[in-house]
Amino acid sequence: MTSLHTPADEFQEHGAQRTLSGTALKIVIGAALTFSTYQLIVAGFSPLSSLTMRSLHVGFLLLLTFLMYPALKSGKLTSIVWYDWLLAAAGFALSFYHWIFEADLIQRSGDPTTADLVVGTIMVVLVFEATRRILGLALPLVCGTFLLYGLFGQYLPGPLSHRAYGFDQIVNQLWLGTEGILGIPVMVSATYIFLFILFGAFLEHAGMIKLFNSVALGLVGRAKGGPAKVAVISSGFMGTISGSGVANVLTVGQFTIPLMKRFGYSSIFAGAVEATSSMGGQIMPPVMGAVAFIMAETLNVPYVDIVKAAVIPAILYYVTAFWIVHLEAGRMGLVGLPKDQCPSPVKALKESWYLVLPLAGLVGMLFHGFTPMFAGLTGLALTVILILGAAVAARLSGTAFRYVFWLALGLAAASFVEFGIYAILAVIALLVLLCFRVKGGRDTLRAVRLSLIDGARQALPVGVACAVVGVIIGVLTLTGAASSFAGFILTVGEKSLFLSLFLTMIVCLILGMGIPTIPNYIITSSIAAPALLSLGVPLIVSHMFVFYFGIMADLTPPVALAAFAAASIAKASPMRIGFKATQIAIAGFVIPYMAVYTPALMLQGHWTVVAVLYIVGKALLAIALWGATAVGYLLAPLRIHERVFTGVAALMLVTAGTLSDQIGFVMAAIFVCWHVWQRRRLAVA
Repeated sequence: MTSLHTPADEFQEHGAQRTLSGTALKIVIGAALTFSTYQLIVAGFSPLSSLTMRSLHVGFLLLLTFLMYPALKSGKLTSIVWYDWLLAAAGFALSFYHWIFEADLIQRSGDPTTADLVVGTIMVVLVFEATRRILGLALPLVCGTFLLYGLFGQYLPGPLSHRAYGFDQIVNQLWLGTEGILGIPVMVSATYIFLFILFGAFLEHAGMIKLFNSVALGLVGRAKGGPAKVAVISSGFMGTISGSGVANVLTVGQFTIPLMKRFGYSSIFAGAVEATSSMGGQIMPPVMGAVAFIMAETLNVPYVDIVKAAVIPAILYYVTAFWIVHLEAGRMGLVGLPKDQCPSPVKALKESWYLVLPLAGLVGMLFHGFTPMFAGLTGLALTVILILGAAVAARLSGTAFRYVFWLALGLAAASFVEFGIYAILAVIALLVLLCFRVKGGRDTLRAVRLSLIDGARQALPVGVACAVVGVIIGVLTLTGAASSFAGFILTVGEKSLFLSLFLTMIVCLILGMGIPTIPNYIITSSIAAPALLSLGVPLIVSHMFVFYFGIMADLTPPVALAAFAAASIAKASPMRIGFKATQIAIAGFVIPYMAVYTPALMLQGHWTVVAVLYIVGKALLAIALWGATAVGYLLAPLRIHERVFTGVAALMLVTAGTLSDQIGFVMAAIFVCWHVWQRRRLAVA
């Protein structure tokens, strides 16, 4: 391994990374392996208190960030400057403060000493600097504004002001307790999120992306507009194991975007399809994005409840993308791929069937009530066993021997649930020893090692974002400022729930300009979601509402990270890709509103099967009409007045009124009859 760069050098999602070699590279690799090992030990054995575990997690984040990311993008990228060694060592060493003085900190809680304040101040500054290096200036500026508000808000006029707080109170809130940087987001990052990132890294190195692409090509490659449909399906599959939309673009997009361009799609449309499809991964069960775990912990509900609420909207999101791709192919007269370029999905699954098992096991455990941490750890352990087992099984002579080997391996893996982690560690240790003995086994072990390294690297932007938004949570908790904005939304909502929803959507989209989905959700859920709940919106629906628009912010210009990532591969304008992606992802803007007015769409409230079928059918019809409006094509090209008509019909179906639904259904029926008649008339002529 000679580089720790992201897959696409043209686009650095999280700042400019160093390209190291020699001793520096070995130290960074060692730190990454230690980080992953520490997180696995914490997940498997829970040897530390919660606060100490969170503090050390932040310490590892700071250590790797200052070693991997220079202070400036124009800085030297082939070596680590002396002050970054110092910052990395300081951040890591001071993270042990909670461990060493844990009892003392508990005894003097709320009355910090000078040493407490010095350590706390340094760590807050280091977290801000690490965030700037990875995620740019936008998020530190937002969090810094909240920090200034906590320090000097007493001087503001009217309802914006709060009582004065001392510097010691601010530092105590932000670092020494669990109300600030070491709050719920960091706790979730240090437990669920890291495990699932590592899970995705192992599957990627095992060849899951290749399997997804092969299955998608085999299923829809020969259909009208096949290459773009492959992108939608493959990115949807990838979304089940990766919560990062931009990472999906940079992995799956390397294959799908050139494929779409080669078969007639424009660079802009190809990039937009991949960006839209990849961002949907954050709402695609079972893994979804990191936000889903934070939401479950914040709401104190089982993770499976979040998954159930997300299932139907996620399917509708991908149906929308698939439908618009189909219409665009019809409008442009594009055909599918030749038969010889479409692999057999059955053959692909036959060759790599074992890669599906960890995902299936993960889904099964989540839906049978196991905690996300246990399910993630089990899925990860099963993945490692299958990767190592495949290397050993490949050297066995005879089909019977292979079947017996896989059966024994399956029983051993199943023993994890019954006998605990020690049984699974014994199985992994045995397979590691066997890999040293068989041909090609050492290459598999290197892949495992790379997965551990990549898991730690991919966890940096998520973990750092979770840490710095703790500043916002800490200030809001200390000052009670969230209640002021919530009160404003409540006042607006008394006159119009729609205006409250629209205002919340705008806040989410504005905050999303350069801020990742996780901090965007945390900020808006702290401020706006409680107000929506007070207006009668069900708890999970109110949080899913802000979650959805946090995702949409990564597609909407002017700052659309997913569009910028796709632009680096498509070689097209990121702004134009962003606008086209917004058009393709129109369901992402409509579905949250539909769920608020009809919670059955998210399986919330007093829903029935009939109610769910009705709202899903209505949503599908609305999506069909939105697609025709956006693309300007159904069975034939549509004129302006026809597109206006379909757009109004779709809008009628979004609301939950009986009259508006009836108007929408009638308009849809009139349009379909008219369009079919027009097409036949033109065909005869």
